[in-house]
Amino acid sequence: MNKDPFKEYIRESEPAKRDKGYAWHTAIGLQAVDGLKTSEYLVKTAVRNIEGEISFEEANALLQTYYEENSSCGTDDRTEEADKVSARIAALLSEKAFSFTPNEYLSIHRKLFTGIYPHAGRIRDYNITKKEWVLNGATVLYGSATELRATLDYDFSEEKKFSYRNLSMDGIINHLAVFVSRLWQIHVFGEGNTRTTAVFFIKYLRTLGFDVTNDIFAENAWYFRNSLVRANYNDLKNGIHETTEYLELFLRNLLLGENHPLHNRTLHISGTFKVTGKPDIGTAKSDIEALKADIENLFQPKTVSHILKLREAFPGQTIFGRSNVMSVIDIKPSRASDLLKDMVGHGVIEPVAGHGKGKYRFKMRQPVTKYEEKK
Repeated sequence: MNKDPFKEYIRESEPAKRDKGYAWHTAIGLQAVDGLKTSEYLVKTAVRNIEGEISFEEANALLQTYYEENSSCGTDDRTEEADKVSARIAALLSEKAFSFTPNEYLSIHRKLFTGIYPHAGRIRDYNITKKEWVLNGATVLYGSATELRATLDYDFSEEKKFSYRNLSMDGIINHLAVFVSRLWQIHVFGEGNTRTTAVFFIKYLRTLGFDVTNDIFAENAWYFRNSLVRANYNDLKNGIHETTEYLELFLRNLLLGENHPLHNRTLHISGTFKVTGKPDIGTAKSDIEALKADIENLFQPKTVSHILKLREAFPGQTIFGRSNVMSVIDIKPSRASDLLKDMVGHGVIEPVAGHGKGKYRFKMRQPVTKYEEKK
């Protein structure tokens, strides 16, 4: 079976299949915001739903039975969560019903994460921080636990009374970027905020007349999250200002069919990359050339290319993980894991403690050595 059948369905002339293909493709792609990956069983189940063999309710029931009978599957890498949440997102995106209210937002979270998170649909009662790769380990200042409901209600009321009349398309895009970035910044829930925000936002965009049945969310979910981060982070002493410019590029591709490059490395606060993705003059070019000289006899040419691209994306002592690798060089989880293992073995990168499981950084440059993988 085609590893990624959904693009063909999106191109289908039959509206029902196209819309379901979009819903599943988006739902599965959105799992990348938390570094999750769905199973082959989920893909097969999705195709059966798109083809009309089973309903969304039957798809959810099949997944529930599958994981009850295979209780060891998906526990270590959260595949079960990715599968179940994907099916629920696909069902929600296929529904026409929607109300622009805080309760709808809370309801979406509850529908997505019931049985997965104990706090599904509930506003968090504690403050949170999250170390962000794009901020070089810093965190966005999220909403205070004591003010979350009031802040949520205020943002909804302001958007509800806002008039888009007489705005240019540039103005509309800018306003939508500001609205969704502020909604996300509240971070109402303990987990699952980005996926909930994305589903709510897609459904809201439809009420504004936008047809978003394309693959932009599915293939750029990690960029979407990073652009939300950059829209809510200031470090004025280092010349870093919150900006919606990246989010606006994403929305122009999503809503207007434009084709702006969406590269995660361009969002990194190091400033090494401009929006074009080209390095600034005087950056770590010599370091990259030296690394190339060190590794070109240790790896195949394609792997060398991958490593150099990662070095560009993660300059200095930037910390990254498998999901970041997948985003930068567009490879599957198993290949990303193998690449990380080989890079550690050859002394190119090193594991980093204190930043969560599976985090790495490039070692300060020194000649790397041959590595024999243990049998």
